[in-house]
Amino acid sequence: MSDKLLLQNPFVVSGYRGDEYFCDRAKETAQLIDNMTNGNSTTIISIRRIGKTGLIRHVLEQLPENWQGIYIDILETENLSGFLNLLATSILTSVPEKSSIWKKSMDFVKSLRPVIGFDPLTGAPQASFDITDEYVAQNIDATLKFLETLETRIVIAIDEFQQILSYPEKNTDAWLRTRIQQMKNVVFIFSGSQQHLMAELFSLPKRPFYRSTQIIKLDKIDQQTYCDFILSMFEKGDKIIAPETAHEILDWTNTHTFYVQSLCSRVFSSTDKTATSEQWKQQASDLIQEQEIIFWGYRNILTRPQWNLLKAIAHEKTVYLPTAHKFIDKFHLGSSATVLRSLKSLVKYEMIYYDFDAKGKKYYCVYDVFFQKWSEGK
Repeated sequence: MSDKLLLQNPFVVSGYRGDEYFCDRAKETAQLIDNMTNGNSTTIISIRRIGKTGLIRHVLEQLPENWQGIYIDILETENLSGFLNLLATSILTSVPEKSSIWKKSMDFVKSLRPVIGFDPLTGAPQASFDITDEYVAQNIDATLKFLETLETRIVIAIDEFQQILSYPEKNTDAWLRTRIQQMKNVVFIFSGSQQHLMAELFSLPKRPFYRSTQIIKLDKIDQQTYCDFILSMFEKGDKIIAPETAHEILDWTNTHTFYVQSLCSRVFSSTDKTATSEQWKQQASDLIQEQEIIFWGYRNILTRPQWNLLKAIAHEKTVYLPTAHKFIDKFHLGSSATVLRSLKSLVKYEMIYYDFDAKGKKYYCVYDVFFQKWSEGK
């Protein structure tokens, strides 16, 4: 039995803690590695909180020999300068100090003359640049060219890639696409939490990244596979959960990774020996109660039509025809034009998302499973 599992809760809610805590994704992992080793970049598209970042971190831990992974999350960046800071910092923190390319990477980053600081919590080096926009673009270009020269193969994973659409620099995606399309030693993984924007970036013919990568549509983990994982985590922690209880949890959370992990973490922590149905239901109730102040906050930031539509979609769980008279009349939502305006806003605010079923039919759901469960009692 792993000492780690004896020391901590095995249900990871955020971040990546290693292969032993990671559930499945064997097919996606194999596809990503196959894409990379064949020189193809990949775009991961999915709804939020389904495990994209965990998958990327998992793949970077499974890289073949003579490969180096560099991960950057650009969600908090506001421009290309922020992008450069993160890229340079990630090179410093990703490359092992004893590796053959460490000194080359350090010397190169220093040649760009950044201000080198250190994270106050982790002590890891951080790079920042106080330069004009013109030199920012030049330094990003130079960094990519440097990575291309290394003997080691490189994969750069850019999380929250849709953030480049908000950069003040014009046509950032076109600029970046031009620079990476000829790279042979470096491949990319692009992913983001705003599914509709990621789809727009990579699937619309008018966009520079159109058909430039392999696409992986990340779906929910198979329920039986997830059930087996839950049982094994409890067993490794010297605890017990019945298969039917695990399936109840998976049904309640819609097998949505973040919510499964959150609830299982609570149940595992509160269980001395055997988890019961009554126990997980109590933990689920406690979670909902703790989140209630956030849910009421939604009402304060939304217009009344938006709030009413959000609750209606949550109540129905899945809505195929939000402008249909039957749906509008049932929840007193006003006109179809009002619903369309509210729908657009809720998608933009990432309160709801749309996806397509096996037959290609479009449907809408709320993102927050806990909100959905809370709204059922209102």
